[in-house]
Amino acid sequence: MSDSERGLVRLFAVDLSPEQIPGFRDMPEDTEDSADWPVAKALGASTLDPDFVELFDLRDLDDLGLTGYMVEGLGIAAADVKEDAARLSSQKGWMLVVLSSAFEGTAQTLSPRSPLRWIGTYKEETAPVQFAPLPDKSAKGAPLPPEAAPEPAPAPRSPYLTLLVALFALPLGAALLGFLILWMIG
Repeated sequence: MSDSERGLVRLFAVDLSPEQIPGFRDMPEDTEDSADWPVAKALGASTLDPDFVELFDLRDLDDLGLTGYMVEGLGIAAADVKEDAARLSSQKGWMLVVLSSAFEGTAQTLSPRSPLRWIGTYKEETAPVQFAPLPDKSAKGAPLPPEAAPEPAPAPRSPYLTLLVALFALPLGAALLGFLILWMIG
């Protein structure tokens, strides 16, 4: 995965018994390094933020099911989930969901191993960008009163006019300086 990855959802089946899940799910108490977390080790991840990782029993989804959770809970496009619907609905037991944000923008090569079994990688559906004007009249703002309006910027000077002034001012300044020197001497 790259350091600029955004919006991907990785889904894994977790082939462990319910009794083994706590040892897999919980971060060791003697470390804060996510690389020591059994979930990170199974993914082959060097950095993994637990706030963006979900481990759950499919039975907890009740009637929603895995496909419903992916569309409604994770924002995956229904068309993408529909392509894998048969495979997704056949899953049993524990599932691991890893969002792109879990990698904290750190580029890494994942190498999932047992007890994880990769099911798929899905893209979160994003709303298309719209550049429509704001609908409410108040969003347009009100005109500024004349005293609060900024002063208009002065018109830019022509570089030719500046050169012409310099051509006349330099000899005049030199003559004035010469006259001043002669007056001081004499």
